[in-house]
Amino acid sequence: MRHIRTSTVASARSPAPTGSGGGLLSARDLAAAWLLVVLIAVPAWALTIGQARDMGVEPGTMGMALPLFLLLWVTMMAAMMLPSMAPVAITWVRGIGRQSSGWTRTVRTIEFVAGYLLVWTAFGLLAYAALALTGHLVDDHPTAGRWIGSAAFLLAGLYQLGPLKYVCLRHCRDPMSHLVHYAGFRQPARDLRVGVHHGAYCVGCCAGLMVVLIPLGVMNVAAMAGLAVVIFVEKLWSRGPLLARVVGVAFLVLAVLAPFQDWVLPGLQGSMPSMDGM
Repeated sequence: MRHIRTSTVASARSPAPTGSGGGLLSARDLAAAWLLVVLIAVPAWALTIGQARDMGVEPGTMGMALPLFLLLWVTMMAAMMLPSMAPVAITWVRGIGRQSSGWTRTVRTIEFVAGYLLVWTAFGLLAYAALALTGHLVDDHPTAGRWIGSAAFLLAGLYQLGPLKYVCLRHCRDPMSHLVHYAGFRQPARDLRVGVHHGAYCVGCCAGLMVVLIPLGVMNVAAMAGLAVVIFVEKLWSRGPLLARVVGVAFLVLAVLAPFQDWVLPGLQGSMPSMDGM
């Protein structure tokens, strides 16, 4: 009876996507999956860098219409987020492959990816509105850029140190709990809902980091690369939560410096007078 009870508990904790033995993936499958992640992330980074080189770093939306901005935003998010969310995504898609075949497998995988990107697209709408607002403010009142930058760093720092960040980060750092929860999802559009659910927690985990793109520049490749590394380490390193707090404190320091140091505001300098000219 004890053996049966133990087996039942183990089964409840190890849904189909985790594979046999409770492991996420075999070493061979994991290597192949990470190769696929690299093959997707590298072109996304190449497109992002190429576009950023053409556009430069300027305040606001840089004159981009909403459809173009969202296209670039989703490409950026694919480049920045894919490596950090890969453990859950790889395992879930592998589970889809075991449960389905042919067109059904393809459709289910597309549903999952579409759900994830749908959430980031919705967040992109908010980002576009924030950038448009700050761009107009800086154009009308050039010196306001320093206080906008300070407010953005302050908001990002407080969010990094706040409880919502750690609820979402804890969710993103525990793939097994993801899979147990997602295994209970039912049709219709099960995989779409899984993608949306995981995307929502991913947005919640990274929202504060995205806010600093206002003062740093939404097309600032160095900033994007730095944030991508922070996101990856936060989610996958054993001391990721400690890094999140350190980054939060750093943002608060930058919030204090922003009104007096132009170098911390590359994304707002296009219309601001220099400190020497004030």
